[in-house]
Amino acid sequence: MAKTNYNYEKRQRELAKKKKKEEKRLKKLENGSEDAPSDDPLLGDGQNTSI
Repeated sequence: MAKTNYNYEKRQRELAKKKKKEEKRLKKLENGSEDAPSDDPLLGDGQNTSI
């Protein structure tokens, strides 16, 4: 019977975690940009408010 390659299995788990984390990060960035296009409401209106 063949010996189990634990290093290979560990590497595959690490790659899966990294991929899932990256997808989550991209999804978070995508959702964040849609919700709040401008943090400053005064600049978002296009009005000049200088004194």
